[in-house]
Amino acid sequence: MTCLSTANPWRFCDEIRPQNQPLAEGLTALAFGSARNIWKPTPARVPKGRPMTYALDHLTILSRSPEQAAAFYGFLLPRIGFTQKQPHIWANAAGLYIQFGKAKQGTGDYGRYAPGLNHFGLSAPSADAVRALAAELEEAGIEARLQTFDPGITALFVPDPDGLRVEISYYPPGVPPVD
Repeated sequence: MTCLSTANPWRFCDEIRPQNQPLAEGLTALAFGSARNIWKPTPARVPKGRPMTYALDHLTILSRSPEQAAAFYGFLLPRIGFTQKQPHIWANAAGLYIQFGKAKQGTGDYGRYAPGLNHFGLSAPSADAVRALAAELEEAGIEARLQTFDPGITALFVPDPDGLRVEISYYPPGVPPVD
């Protein structure tokens, strides 16, 4: 199903409900780096004494070659806890869905430091699990860079066929994934 709006390229579907519009506008402002315009919840929207939290529920990844992306992610995702729900949709037990599609012809290539998604990271249950995945990827001929960082972080960086990096890392208890 394609539901990109030509009037607003950040609005994927016309079915966005009005109550979600402030969030959609805020994310658009964030994407364009206009921090002063980012939507912030007002006290009327946040129940007193309860922080408002939202869980990341899906990622949509567009690629130049859906066939290459399907082969790459079809190898990687089952090894990190995802199951295929439809030919172009995968999900994990935590409820994170990854949807794949074809990029429009004539659009720019992925740029590591360009605006947009730089990479996405997933937490591994142990450093041994990260090392085992690195070995499987190497055996399959898939490029992956295994690194360690203080204090005890083991990270694996895997570029997809379009260059978007998938990070799978183990963080010791109490160590946040970003600092």
